[in-house]
This record gives sequence, structure tokens and C-alpha cells, in this order.
Amino acid sequence: MPVKLSSSAEGDGHDEARIEIVPLIDIMFFLLASFMLVSLSMTQLKRVPIELPDSAAALAEKSVPPYHFAIDAQGVITLNESILTPTEVTDKLAALEKRDEVNVLIAADANTRHQQVMRLLDAVRAAGIERVSFETKSTQP
Repeated sequence: MPVKLSSSAEGDGHDEARIEIVPLIDIMFFLLASFMLVSLSMTQLKRVPIELPDSAAALAEKSVPPYHFAIDAQGVITLNESILTPTEVTDKLAALEKRDEVNVLIAADANTRHQQVMRLLDAVRAAGIERVSFETKSTQP
């Protein structure tokens, strides 16, 4: 529906001014799609960059575990971008209620020393957590 912007007499040879909303809708959809793509690309920013080892026996995790520890190539343990020692890991997990229902996922860099992974596993087990998984890359297509 055209919008009348002036009160001039009809038939003076001027076209009525109109506000087109189709280009506005196109711009809004473009902005919505752009914001969605940018927000999706920002979801991996909080993860420590590690190179996972390959495994042919890897299974897909159905649920996201609440505690995702990462160990980089130098053996530094992180949880949600905060650096922890094995003692701090044990203290943090021991303070939880319902420890028998807590899932822990350990993601270690492929170049991490095995001893560092075992120290983290021992720290988790010392807190009474029994449900521990290791994150790997699947070699299956």
C-alpha cells in the first residue's frame, strides 16, 4: 500500500512516493544469516588447541560430559581455559555431589607424554570419579 507523503492535489503529474519493504526484508535476512554464521564460528574459541590421536575403535559420544579436561603437548591441564594442577583437579571433582553420576572426558594432544595423561587420570580417580573417557579422532570414514 503506497504511503502519501504530501497533501498536493491529485493529478498534478507527480507519482506517489512509496516505501518498498522487500529490499528491507532482504537486508534483514542477510544480517540474520551473517550473525548466525559468525556466532557458529565462535563456538570453538574456548578450546585449547590440541591434536588428538587417531583411533580405529573410537565411538561417538552421545552426550556432552560436564567436565572436559584437555592436556596440551607440554602437559598443561586445562578446564574451561583455566590451568589446573592434578591436585586442583582432585579437589575440584571431590567437592562435587553425586560423583558416581559425573562424566569426565580427557582430551590429550597426540604428542603429550603418557605420564602426564596418567597423572590426570589418577587425579580424577582419586576424587572418586569412575566414568572417564578419552577423546580421539576416528580414522573411520
